[in-house]
Amino acid sequence: MPASTSFDLPISGMTCASCAGRVERALRKVNGAEQVSVNLANEQARVQAPAGSLPALVEAVRSAGYQVPTRTLELRIEGMTCASCVGRVERALGKLPGVEQVSVNLANERAHLQVLQGLDDNLLLGAVEKAGYGASLPLPADNDQQAVQRRLRNERLAVGAALVLALPLVLPMLLQPFGVHWMLPAWAQFALATPVQFILGARFYVAAYKAVRAGAGNMDLLVALGTSAGYGLSLYQWAKAPAGMAPHLYFEASAVVIALVLLGKYLESRAKRQTASAIRALEALRPERAVRVVDGHEEDVAIARLQLGDLVLVKPGERFPVDGEVEEGNSHADEALISGESLPVPKQPGDSVTGGAINGEGRLLVRTRGLGAETVLARIIRLVEDAQAAKAPIQKLVDRVSQIFVPAVLLIALLTLIGWSLAGAPLQTALINAVAVLVIACPCALGLATPAAIMAGTGVAARHGILIKDAEALERAHAVNRVVFDKTGTLTSGSPRVVHSQALVGEKAEMLRLAAALQRGSEHPLAKAVLDACTGQGLEVPTVTGSQSLTGRGIAGQVQGRELALGNRRLLDECNLQPGALATQAQAWEAEGRTLSWLIERGPQPRVLGLFAFGDSLKPGAQQAISALHERHISSHLLTGDNRGSAKVVADTLGIDDVHAEVLPADKAATVAELKKGGVVAMVGDGINDAPALAAADIGIAMGGGTDVAMQAAGITLMRGDPRLVPAALEISRKTYAKIRQNLFWAFIFNLIGIPLAALGYLNPVVAGAAMALSSVSVVSNALWLKTWKPTSTSQEAP
Repeated sequence: MPASTSFDLPISGMTCASCAGRVERALRKVNGAEQVSVNLANEQARVQAPAGSLPALVEAVRSAGYQVPTRTLELRIEGMTCASCVGRVERALGKLPGVEQVSVNLANERAHLQVLQGLDDNLLLGAVEKAGYGASLPLPADNDQQAVQRRLRNERLAVGAALVLALPLVLPMLLQPFGVHWMLPAWAQFALATPVQFILGARFYVAAYKAVRAGAGNMDLLVALGTSAGYGLSLYQWAKAPAGMAPHLYFEASAVVIALVLLGKYLESRAKRQTASAIRALEALRPERAVRVVDGHEEDVAIARLQLGDLVLVKPGERFPVDGEVEEGNSHADEALISGESLPVPKQPGDSVTGGAINGEGRLLVRTRGLGAETVLARIIRLVEDAQAAKAPIQKLVDRVSQIFVPAVLLIALLTLIGWSLAGAPLQTALINAVAVLVIACPCALGLATPAAIMAGTGVAARHGILIKDAEALERAHAVNRVVFDKTGTLTSGSPRVVHSQALVGEKAEMLRLAAALQRGSEHPLAKAVLDACTGQGLEVPTVTGSQSLTGRGIAGQVQGRELALGNRRLLDECNLQPGALATQAQAWEAEGRTLSWLIERGPQPRVLGLFAFGDSLKPGAQQAISALHERHISSHLLTGDNRGSAKVVADTLGIDDVHAEVLPADKAATVAELKKGGVVAMVGDGINDAPALAAADIGIAMGGGTDVAMQAAGITLMRGDPRLVPAALEISRKTYAKIRQNLFWAFIFNLIGIPLAALGYLNPVVAGAAMALSSVSVVSNALWLKTWKPTSTSQEAP
C-alpha cells in the first residue's frame, strides 16, 4: 500500500459549519483518506492520505462546490545538462504535497509550477537541491541578465584555458600526417592534463556525484567516467613503463574531450540565450519612469507609483509607460514590437494606447487605464513565457527515452569493455573504446531538441503579432486542414453603417429615432451604426424603458408608450409577421449582401414598421488570407449568425468554400464539432459569442481587438485584426513542428550511429567528444533558424 502523508489544503468558499461538514465528507470518500479535519476559522483541511492522492483530494473539494486556491510559481534551476536532469527535477518537485503541476524546461533552465496557496517556497528549493541541482527564485529582469552574462563570461574563460592547455597535448597528433613525429615527455603531458581534468573539469565531477547520490545518471556522469578512465589509464601506463622508454599515454584524449565538451556547453548556452531573445525584447519595452500631470504640474515618478486614472504626459519619441486613453493631442504610435503592425497607427483623443509602444511626432496626455500585470504588454509576456515553458505532447516520448538513456549507455560501455577484452584486445584498447562510448552519448541533444524549437518559434511568432498560448496549440496547428471564420469583425471591418432604410408606417426619420432609442446602451456594431445615422441627421433620440436583449434575434423595449423590437428575420418569424410590401426590397438588399433589421411594433396587433439594411466592408487582407489557405490545401468555412444572403456574398467575394449562416451563438460550437469529424479544425473569431466555438475547435484563434473572453478561450491570439495572420500562424506552427522533428531526428541519429561506431572501435575519444559537443550545438542552432521567419501571407499590402 502506498505510503501515507499529511496534506494541508487551503479551501475557499466555506461560510458555515455545514460547509465544513460537506467538505469533510467529500474528502473522506477519497480512497485511503483518513484523519480528515476541516477548520472553518483558518479555511484549511488536514488530511492523512496515500502519497500521490493530492489530485483526487483537490477534485473532491471542487466537486463539493468549493475551491482550493492555487498559485503559479517559477524557479531558476542550475546544473541541468540533459533530458534525464529535467525528469529528475520534475519528479523531485512533483512528489511534494501541494504541487499540482510542474514543467521543467532545459532550454531556459526554468521550472514552472502550480502549487497550493501557502506552500513554503523553501520546501520547493530544498527538494531541487536534494535532487542534486541548484534552485532559486527568479531575480528581477536586469539582475537576471547580469547573472547570465557573468556565467557566460566564466564559461568563456574556462573554455579558453582548457583549449590553451589541451592544444600542446593534441599537437603531435595533428603533426603526424605531415611526417613530424614528436611527443611531449610524460611529465609535461601530466602537468598540462591535470588542471584540465580536476580544476576546469571539476564541474563534471560535482554534478556526477550529485546525480549518483540522488540515484540517477546524467551527461556529467558519462563525461566524468570516460575522461577519468582515460586519465587513469595514462597514469597506469606511465607507472609501469620501463625506464627510458616513452609510454603510450592518453592524457590528450581526456583533456581534449573536456575542452571540447566545455566549448560545446558554452556555445549551447549562447545559442539558448538567443532563443529567449523575444522575451528580453518585450521586457525592454517597459519604461521605468513616467511624467505624471497633477493640477497642471509635471512630476517625474516611478511607474510603480502610478494609479489608475492618473494623467500621464508622453513626449514625441518616448515609449508609452502605461495602457491608457488619449485625453489630449494628436500623434502616431509605433506598435511594431507589440502587435507586429509595421505602419504607425494614428492616435487622437478617445483612442487607446498600449504601454511599450513608441509615440510619434505629437505631445499626448494619456489617462491611465492599465498598470503592472494588467497591461497588454505584461499579458503578452506572460503568454509567451507560458508557451515557452509548456511541453509539447511529442516531448513525452523524449522523457521516456531519457529515463533509461544514461543507464543504457553505461551498460553498453561495460559490454564494450568486456567484449573487446574477451576478443583478446589489450586492456588499453578495450578501455579506450569504452571511453569513446561514454563520451559520444548525447543526452543533452535529446533534452534540447523540443524546447529550443518551441522557444524560437513562439518568440518569432510574438514578434509578428502572433501569440501562441501553449505548446500543444503550436504542435496541433500544423495539422489543421479546415479553418472556420466568424464574419463580423473577423473578415469584415465590424463597423457597419446604415446604407438603406424603408418605412411602412410613418416617416423614415421617425423610424430611425425609434430604432436608435432601442439601441441606446448596446455595444453591438449594428447599434452603433443606427446611433451614428441618427446623430448624422441631427435627430433627438427618445428614452427607452424595459430594454431587453433577445439572444440571437435582436432587442426590445418600450419607447414613448409603444412596445417595440428591432431584430433579424428570426424575430419576424417569432412574431408571426410577414414582410408584406417590403418583401421584394428585402430580397434585393439581401442579394447585395446587406444585413437586415426589422423594426416591429409588438402588442395586441403586432405589425412591421420598417426595414434597415446595413453594409460592412471587407477587411484588407481577407482575400489574401483565404487564397493563402487554399494554396496550402486548407478548406475555408464561414460561420455566422447573419442572414444567408449577406453571408453568401462575403463567401463568394472571398472564395470561401462553405457557408453556415443564421447560426445561433449556442449552436456555433455544435457546428464546429460537426466539422471536426472531417479533419483538424481551427476556429477564428473575436466576440463573446465566438468563445464556445473557439473552445470547441481543435485550435481557437482569437483576432486582435476582440474580447478578453475570446482570447482566454483561444490557443492562439492575433495581436491585430489582420486575417492574413491566420495562415501565418499555421505557417509558423508547421515550421516549428518541422524543426522539432528535425532536431529529434538528429539527436537520435547521433546516438544510434555514434554509439555503435564507438563500441566497434571506429571512433577515438577525441572524435567522440567533438561529435558529442557538436550534437547539442547543432540542435539549438537548427532551432535558431526559425528566428529568420517572416510571414509570407503578410509580406505585401492588400490591394
